[in-house]
Amino acid sequence: MSRGFLFFLFFTAIFLQAGAYGLTFMLPRLFDSFGADEKIVGGMLFATTISTVVTVYFSGHLSDYFGRLRTLSGACIAIAASLFLYGYLDTVGVGLVTASLLLGFGWGLTYSLGPVVLSRLVSADARVRYFTLLSVFVMAGFGLSPVLASVLEGAGFSVRHAFYVTAALCVISAFLFLVLDLPIKAHAISPRAEAPSRITLASLSGVMASRSLLPILMICLGASVFAGMINFQTVFADARGLNYASFFLLYTVTVVIFRLILARFKGGNNPYRTIALLLYVMCFSVVIFIFSGTSFPLYMVVAVLFGIGYGISYPILVTMAANDADESLGAQTLQLFALTYFIGIFGFPLIAGWMIVEFGTWPLLVFIAVLALIEATLALRRSLA
Repeated sequence: MSRGFLFFLFFTAIFLQAGAYGLTFMLPRLFDSFGADEKIVGGMLFATTISTVVTVYFSGHLSDYFGRLRTLSGACIAIAASLFLYGYLDTVGVGLVTASLLLGFGWGLTYSLGPVVLSRLVSADARVRYFTLLSVFVMAGFGLSPVLASVLEGAGFSVRHAFYVTAALCVISAFLFLVLDLPIKAHAISPRAEAPSRITLASLSGVMASRSLLPILMICLGASVFAGMINFQTVFADARGLNYASFFLLYTVTVVIFRLILARFKGGNNPYRTIALLLYVMCFSVVIFIFSGTSFPLYMVVAVLFGIGYGISYPILVTMAANDADESLGAQTLQLFALTYFIGIFGFPLIAGWMIVEFGTWPLLVFIAVLALIEATLALRRSLA
């Protein structure tokens, strides 16, 4: 298999399974169909958080035992089972909790091991480019799946059918990862055996003592901002009489275009200053959304600015986490980066869902803007150090 075709299949597999996360944005709409509110959505995603955190911690152990590509394949099967359960069930109970746990298990493995596999195929100088491409395919997958759900609803199907379709795509992704096992080993830039990936107390201490600690903490804040804005976007849009599919589509297109244009951009001479600027743009977009009301043009401006701010800063931040890490702890650093990301992505909706039910959407958006401001300021401080 040629190196180019290998990357094509790898990124295709990443794209196909990434839609699973995008469908979590549709959970408020799905749960509303059987009378469950945003608190229940937050509770189910909190169960996903627990599963994800445990899985990411042990992802290195699993990949050391089964191999990274076989572990990724099994993860995609778990995601497919989760999506099928979400689409099939119509009551709150053990079944939904099981679906949430399976989603956390599968997505935790794919998200944490994907960059680790990719880092074995590219040199340090090419990391920004390839990590950016990886994030483009992830973003395209989960940004377009809500649009798929909207199209299916418009065609007379229910949101449940989007879960079934995406489950089938995850099965295809599982097959592709299996096919890529031997070719990826053959095309690794280093002929030596894979270094151990498991997280131990010693490796954890090493990562915590490195300069990678700041981007690891920052991504948790950024993921919380992202989850607050995106996971409940259907709720925000319905309350204002806006079309959530337009937001997701424009946001996704913005991120994909800018990440492709800037695929070789490494953040300039001061990457953290670039990250800070982008995060202040993200914060500004949330502030606009707080006061934009029912204005559709401003809604689209929010989608573009949020896509630029969060979408472009993320691949630079993950690259800084990798570059700031000790060489021997690269895999563990990326796994911990993914772990804190998931704490924000799946953990914050528990707080957000509670705030929506108890206080409404406006206080939640203010809180999200404050988190964005804190993250941007942390990046600015590092840039001045």
